[in-house]
Amino acid sequence: MTNTLYTNDNLFILNGLNSNLVDLIYLDPPFNTNKIYSAPIGSKAAGTSFKDMWTWKDVNEAYLDTLADKYPVLAKYIANVGAIHSKPMMAYLTYMAQRIIQMHRVLKDTGSIYLHCDPTASHYLKILLDEVFGKSNFRNEIVWCYTGGTDSKTTWQKKHDIILFYTKTKNYLLNPYYVPFKENTIKRFNKIDEDGKRYKINKLKSGRVTITYMKEEGKLAPDYWNIPIVNVTYQEATSYRTQKPLDLLKRIITASSNKGDIVMDPFCGCATTCVAAHQLGRKWIGIDIEPSAHLLVDRLSDETGMFKDFINTKLIPERTDITFEAPSQSVKERLYKEQKGLCNACGKGFDIWNLEIDHIIPKSKGGGDYYENYQLLCSSCNKIKGVRPMEYLRMKIKVREEMLKDKIIFGE
Repeated sequence: MTNTLYTNDNLFILNGLNSNLVDLIYLDPPFNTNKIYSAPIGSKAAGTSFKDMWTWKDVNEAYLDTLADKYPVLAKYIANVGAIHSKPMMAYLTYMAQRIIQMHRVLKDTGSIYLHCDPTASHYLKILLDEVFGKSNFRNEIVWCYTGGTDSKTTWQKKHDIILFYTKTKNYLLNPYYVPFKENTIKRFNKIDEDGKRYKINKLKSGRVTITYMKEEGKLAPDYWNIPIVNVTYQEATSYRTQKPLDLLKRIITASSNKGDIVMDPFCGCATTCVAAHQLGRKWIGIDIEPSAHLLVDRLSDETGMFKDFINTKLIPERTDITFEAPSQSVKERLYKEQKGLCNACGKGFDIWNLEIDHIIPKSKGGGDYYENYQLLCSSCNKIKGVRPMEYLRMKIKVREEMLKDKIIFGE
């Protein structure tokens, strides 16, 4: 399962991963900037692209009903965003909420998550993270400063991204990370002792003289990071427009994981996180929906020969941290009692022999044969749902009810 690149929808892969599995998650999802990014033809990234535009075609609107069952405040917040901002932003946040909830589940109690975003959606995403991870587990809003890019004469130059740092609990790992002192600071420590250590002499008002040594490791990194973007001339460059620098990922991975830990990137793009994790001695899981994932595979394979044993698959993993239980009559009887004889979709009452056992999350979408993933549906609802998620069925029922209210016979 580790050192594996999954090329499939990350929601399906996340559904199939065990709980409390991952030590660190970094994600750099599309920013809802209403653009389409494509790599230049002839570049390493040629043929890859991702759509950074969000509509209700991307997100099933009915998922808000499912979200409201466990996160009613979050569902209400997302719905209100549609009025405050726009329907596309509402769709984007719904899409992200589905996945962030699953990321919270697969993250260890000692784990951390770094969500990379820009000012387009950072303030909306922060509230989403507050609700899922808890506002008390917010640690930092890190500002990644860089140069380059386009110039604008109508706004201040946009030269930073936001990285939201949360932990799952208060018991988390954060290794001290030091950065070099600036030249002016080094000059103030203008004395060198016999061991080669730099120091300065301080003359106090009292007349006392003290000595202060410069810390050899540097100073603790602040929450603003000056790290250059990936220049096309860099060896690591893939011509993928939104590629993030290895130095950025190495800083995050070094600070919030140890050797042997598992690092996951559910939007791994050109695989920078996987490369950085491997170089630092971590295990990794990468996920990307891009069908032409040759860029990721080629990069991982060519990276100085280090990636000879990684796995690339479209298959959805199966959870092993829950008890397997095949559908049976006893399961059906337990569900019938819990659901009080009602279909879990249309809400109508039926005799037990008129209800059918169904997977809430389809097996093809990462669901499995375990009791928590079973429900009883009437034969009509089960036929409509098929192997689709429950959101599809709920939307169909909602449409049918609206049509019946208008005295239109459904299906004609």
